[in-house]
Amino acid sequence: MPSESSHYLVRDENGLYVDCTFGGGGHSAYLLEKHKNIKIIAFDWDEDAAENFKEIESRFPGRITFVRDNFKNVKSNLEALSISKVHGILADIGVSSKQFDDMDRGFSFNSKTLDMRMDARNPLTAKEVINSFSQDELADIFYKYGQEHRSRQIAKAVYDRRKRGVINTSVELQEIIRSVKRQEGKINPATKVFQALRIFVNKELENLEGLLGDAPDILASGGRIVIISFHSLEDSIVKRNFKDNAAAGTYKILTKKVVTASDEETKNNPRSRSAKIRAAEKVL
Repeated sequence: MPSESSHYLVRDENGLYVDCTFGGGGHSAYLLEKHKNIKIIAFDWDEDAAENFKEIESRFPGRITFVRDNFKNVKSNLEALSISKVHGILADIGVSSKQFDDMDRGFSFNSKTLDMRMDARNPLTAKEVINSFSQDELADIFYKYGQEHRSRQIAKAVYDRRKRGVINTSVELQEIIRSVKRQEGKINPATKVFQALRIFVNKELENLEGLLGDAPDILASGGRIVIISFHSLEDSIVKRNFKDNAAAGTYKILTKKVVTASDEETKNNPRSRSAKIRAAEKVL
């Protein structure tokens, strides 16, 4: 949703902006093309993003810098670059299409691996979680991070299956889940468990809370923060943070209601159907 995010993000046409989730560079490229005088500090912890950056940098020389790190560390990285304030922060939370489609990453239901790390430097994989965590721990993860109401039954099925050997692939895990939970409509019954594992392995909610906590210190007066989330857990965190900051007089909320993708956007990019944009402006 580059157009919608740009609309809320850019107020200063000569400003410095942070793209917290560079990925394939789509948002950064759109912003740099549309706003000819802005500069961007791009963050991503995925090594693939570092390769994608080279192409974007060649198109916009001198206007974009890349930092390979988790966006929860934006503040400390900006300080290391002697940058005290920025005019906007953009974060597109979730897994990119490229990550989903890469069978070696383990995000897909049909992957031959069970990894799910967004950063290969992370020592914890979904495979380790599935094969070494206790039945109760698995149930808690499935419920807390995936809102899976059959978490206990699925955790037991995983635990029982482990007695016959290591669970190595996403395909195997999906089969275990399907033995407990039938498919209803077009939604894969493994969706919530896979979501839970990905969020847990990558500490996605904690990272988001870290970014939101630092944002008021990073933003200049009049600077804006735009967050694109894809499920209710993330959106609830963003909504609550913006509301608390507004009550404290720090933010003015720009999106009274959550902004969703247009019909044209969902037609071109079906995965944008669940995207939610919230935006706020620093007033202090």
